[in-house]
Amino acid sequence: MAISIRVSEPPVSAAAVASPLLRRPAGPWSRAARRLRRNRLAMVAATFLGAIVVIAFGVPAVVPIDPYMQNLREALSPPASPGHVLGTDQFGRDLLLRLVDGARVSLLAGLVAVAIAVVLGGGLGLLSGYSGGRADVLIMRLIDVKLAFPGILAALVIVTVLGGGLDKAMLAVGIGALPRYARVVRASVLATRNELFIEAARSLGASDRRLMFIHIMPQVIGPVITLATLGLATAMLATASLSFLGLGAQPPTAEWGLMLSESRKYLRIAWWLALVPGGAIMLTVLAINVLGDAVRDALDPRLSVGID
Repeated sequence: MAISIRVSEPPVSAAAVASPLLRRPAGPWSRAARRLRRNRLAMVAATFLGAIVVIAFGVPAVVPIDPYMQNLREALSPPASPGHVLGTDQFGRDLLLRLVDGARVSLLAGLVAVAIAVVLGGGLGLLSGYSGGRADVLIMRLIDVKLAFPGILAALVIVTVLGGGLDKAMLAVGIGALPRYARVVRASVLATRNELFIEAARSLGASDRRLMFIHIMPQVIGPVITLATLGLATAMLATASLSFLGLGAQPPTAEWGLMLSESRKYLRIAWWLALVPGGAIMLTVLAINVLGDAVRDALDPRLSVGID
């Protein structure tokens, strides 16, 4: 009599099904976000910047503040004075309220300037890299002419021609930073336009507009994000510099560069007038640079090997 032995296989557990070997591999953006979260210094900088954004835009929306209210009897009150944590300026205006309102103005000025540079410079770089030929040569030669002038010098010329004002300063800073974005986007487009997926889309009848904005543009977003993050600090410094020289924000606007300019007359008797806006500019720019370096490292494809 033949005896058959039946061996039953163990049931597959849920843990085995959810094994890391069977998981869908993470995309490049997920890996970059995970790498960024592991950078503790970058998280500290991001938390600091997040707090500034919340204070600058959240506090005025919840609590009505008046950074322009004057009280000459309390002019030049030192920090920790009754009712004035950071003291007052030469007109008795509360420095803490002006610092909060100035954060909103300075951040918006930097963001608008970077947006102008990204849109104009990125558009020129995309058109130049994709078109090639005479259009590429013409656009790049114009960019080279612009690069012959320092960014702050070009901004000074533009503001002098258009006139003073914060809106003119933002436009001037954005135009001054335009060449960097144009050259970075052009280089990325040149490295992407001959890829197989571009040729496949072209063979299927995709138009030039679709190729540029649907297939090529997503491939150049990474370098642009990195450059824009680092460029925000430069834009804020340039805008504050123009305001310090009297070519940007005009009194009584609570802008950090203008506040620093108005403190020059009182350095000997009211040191806090320069320390408060100057410290705010320094810490904010430092945090943006730290976060920008971390974003650049996180988006670097050479560091993606071996990252889960």
